[in-house]
Amino acid sequence: MKKILLGTTALVSAGLVAGPALAGDPLSVSVSGSVVTGFYVVDADDAVGGTGYQDTKVALVARNIDIIAEGTLDNGMTAGVDAKLMLGSDWNTIHNVASPSGVTFRQLFAYLEGGFGRFEIGGVDGAAYKMHYTSPWFVPGNGVDSPNIYNGVTSTGGSASTRLSTFSLMATDANKVTYFTPRFAGFQLGASYTPDVTQSTTGPRASGRGVLPALTGGAGVGPVTDVFEIAANYAGTIGGLDVGVDGFYVDGDGNATNADPKEYGFGASLGYMGFTLGGAWYQNEDIAGPTNYGAFTPSASLSDAGSEIQTWTVGVSYGTGPWTVGVAYIESQDDSSATSAFGSNGAETQAWQVGGGYSLGSGVDLGLDVQFTSDKSAAGAPTYDSTSGGLVLAVSF
Repeated sequence: MKKILLGTTALVSAGLVAGPALAGDPLSVSVSGSVVTGFYVVDADDAVGGTGYQDTKVALVARNIDIIAEGTLDNGMTAGVDAKLMLGSDWNTIHNVASPSGVTFRQLFAYLEGGFGRFEIGGVDGAAYKMHYTSPWFVPGNGVDSPNIYNGVTSTGGSASTRLSTFSLMATDANKVTYFTPRFAGFQLGASYTPDVTQSTTGPRASGRGVLPALTGGAGVGPVTDVFEIAANYAGTIGGLDVGVDGFYVDGDGNATNADPKEYGFGASLGYMGFTLGGAWYQNEDIAGPTNYGAFTPSASLSDAGSEIQTWTVGVSYGTGPWTVGVAYIESQDDSSATSAFGSNGAETQAWQVGGGYSLGSGVDLGLDVQFTSDKSAAGAPTYDSTSGGLVLAVSF
C-alpha cells in the first residue's frame, strides 16, 4: 500500500489564466502495475478447539494495474484521469459464475493541477490519508503500518482483533472532492469532503482496507455521511536532515444514537545519510469495530457510539545502494465502552517486523520478511502468538 505522498512533489507552477481551455494534443496514456508475492513458514498458537495454524503460506498481494491519462493544457494547467485496477488472486474466485471478482476498480478519479494547487474529484483516498507519514517500509511491498502481508492469528484464526493502520480509513476510496494548496516554505494544507461513504460499496474502493466488514445494521447503527478531512504536513531539509511531519482530523455524521465518528492522528519521518526514523499515532471514536486493517472487504462504514481504538507505530531503516534493512513495531488497543455495539474492549494487537530488501534492478526486488505477532480478542481473553519468516518477490512495471 505504500503510496507516494502528494506533498513531497512540487505542484505545477502555472495558474488559472485566460485563454483556450483545451490542449492541442490528446492526453498521454501510461500503463504501469505491481505484484507482490511471498512464501512464508508460519508457527502460530492453536486457536480455540485445537485448530492448528503451524503451516506454510503463499501470499499474492498489491495486484494493481494503473492507467493514467495526463496532459498539459494550452493555459499551462495539468489535467488527467487516474484509474487503478485490482486483479483477483484466486482462480476459483475469479471464475465463480455467481460471484466473479477477476478485476475491480480500486480507485477512479479526475484531477486538475496548477499554480492554484490541485483538485481531485472521484473515488480516491482523501487528504488525511495522502499527506500522512508513518514508520518506514523496508521489506519490498510490506510494512507493519497497513501491511499487505500479515501472518498473525486470533482465537478464531482470523486477522488482527484491532486496527493495524494509523491512516485515515473512514472514507477511504469513496467518491469525494479534495483540494491541496501549493507548498509554501515546505508547508501544505489539504481538505476533502465525502458526501456518503457507502458509495465505496458499489464504486471505486480499497483492497482489504475498509472500515469494517459488511454488516446488516442493528440497534443504533447507520452509515457515515458528510465526512470532512483536514490535513497539513511539512516536507523539507533542515541542516542535511530530511524532515516530514503531518497532522490530520476527520469528522463525519453517524446515524447511530449519540455517535459522532472521528479520526485524528499525526506522523513524522526523519532521514539522514541513509537512515530513516519514522512513526505515527492515531485514534478514532464512534466508528464500528474492529476498524482494523485485515481481510475485510470494505462496505458501508457504520457508526458505533462508544467505540474507540488507539494505534501507534515506530520503526527505523537503513538503505545503501541496492540494500535496505530495518525493524518496525505497531501496537493497537481497543478501549471501546460497554455501550459499543461492535467494539471489543481490551482487545490488543502487537506486531514486530524485521527484514530487508535487495533491488535486482528493473523494478524487481527480493526481500526477507520476519514477523512476530501477538493478539488478544478482549480483556481477559488468552493471547495468541505467531512467528513467521518468508521470502518476498515484488515486481513493478
